Amino acid sequence: MSDTYPCTSIGNLILPISTCNPEMGISETDFRYIDLSSINQLTKVIEFDRQVLISEAPSRARQIVTTGDVLVSTVRPNLNAVAVVPRNLDGAIASTGFCVLRPNPELLYNAYLFHWVRAESFISDMVRRATGASYPAVSDRIVKESAIPWPSLEEQKRLAAILDKADHLLSKRRAAIQLLESFTQHLFLDMFGDPSINPKKWPRTLLGEFIKSGPQNGLYKPAEAYGEGTPILRIDAFYDGEVTDYFTLKRLRVTPEEITLYRLNENDVVVNRVNSMEYLGKSALITNVHEDTVFESNMMRFSVDRQAMDPQYLIAFLQTSYIKAQILQRSKNAVNQSSINQEDVKSFTILQPPLHLQKTFAERALKAKRYVRMQMQALRQYDSLFKSLQSRAFQGAL
Repeated sequence: MSDTYPCTSIGNLILPISTCNPEMGISETDFRYIDLSSINQLTKVIEFDRQVLISEAPSRARQIVTTGDVLVSTVRPNLNAVAVVPRNLDGAIASTGFCVLRPNPELLYNAYLFHWVRAESFISDMVRRATGASYPAVSDRIVKESAIPWPSLEEQKRLAAILDKADHLLSKRRAAIQLLESFTQHLFLDMFGDPSINPKKWPRTLLGEFIKSGPQNGLYKPAEAYGEGTPILRIDAFYDGEVTDYFTLKRLRVTPEEITLYRLNENDVVVNRVNSMEYLGKSALITNVHEDTVFESNMMRFSVDRQAMDPQYLIAFLQTSYIKAQILQRSKNAVNQSSINQEDVKSFTILQPPLHLQKTFAERALKAKRYVRMQMQALRQYDSLFKSLQSRAFQGAL
């Protein structure tokens, strides 16, 4: 909290908002609806809204928002799902899962408020006051009771302008990284074409013909085995064909025999075999394993004959919509989850371009990934500097 600026409750600086029941209070046949899934928790913007029929209005659709309102999610405050309502959503209806803060323009600058609800001090306060173990949440009252440093309106605008510039630089770097991350996909399509069309007439064959070992299902251990020991790869640790961070994997106690049987090796491929349909078949290539690491039972792993199939080419192929369609076709669906088995994976139809082209693709893709990692490291440093700048701004040190 600021040692220089006076503090007051957010509720003292905001205006009341209007509420409605869409089924009773709106003459149109539909309306624009903002719910918690509409907000990108990383960029803090409303990425999309839904056009909802009045007859299908969710029970939470009650709050009419205007341009410049600051939305603060009251559920899972640690995720800090906050955003400013843009001009094109003026008059939309927001979920009651948001606390809608409408600054009094004579007392509070909305950009200053927006930066405050993103600050570590505010987030920590909300997390501390949240209730509910499995679904932590705060009330609108708690949000409005929380204290905010309150300099003059002129000073608020000065500080917001500084933070806006820093935030803009962060946003540009994130956008550049997103473009770089899509490079592999564009390179794949450029070199090999869309697999569903196969414009370059590559031979089609079954994945099983290239599998050298496996597929093998992973290791099951009860909850009490977790806590220390050997790292285990779980399905939340890989996305878009890559393991996000080996150093943050959970650990568990395993026997030497289990390590031998379930150890992940360089260039192994892992595939999620049981999950919701959205994540079923999610896959990753194992590279740069720094210590013995095993894999969990809800995935399978295999390796391919590298004299016929390059692993980097294969993992890129497994991310295509062509493979997603095959996963959907083979899935066995039960309540809340779907599954595929080892024979399903072996039966995937893949394209087999010449090995030298696969290797050329792999070399270029690896260079791009190394550059992305460098940029991600720089982004983390910039993000840390931005948080430091935020802290100094609200402490009156800028």
